[in-house]
Amino acid sequence: QVQLVESGGGSVQAGGSLTLSCTASAYTYTYTAYTMGWFRQAPGKEREGVAAIGGDGSTRYADSVKGRFTIAKDNAKSTVYLQMNSLKPEDTAVYYCTADLLRSGRNLLLYGSSRGYWGQGTQVNVSS
Repeated sequence: QVQLVESGGGSVQAGGSLTLSCTASAYTYTYTAYTMGWFRQAPGKEREGVAAIGGDGSTRYADSVKGRFTIAKDNAKSTVYLQMNSLKPEDTAVYYCTADLLRSGRNLLLYGSSRGYWGQGTQVNVSS
């Protein structure tokens, strides 16, 4: 069982930046192998994949955030980050961290965690 705890959400004006963090309760040697990802869910909308990073460091992004968001992973801290720049009002959502030992970044963004590993979510509000 892996527990995920997000932090770093908040309110920012359009064009601003925020960095989200997600720390996993997995041992470092297993955490290294995990594909980690971020999803978001805006009011009245389905949860959508935003970014993912594989155990090999490969990354994938949703088209809507390419060039603005960056995902990175610190294996020593069992933590994944989502650096969000040039934020837009449409980025407003609850952001969730997820993890999977078997799925690639592409499949994680499509299907989420096969073991149901999700954080509790952190709210991001972007005002115009």
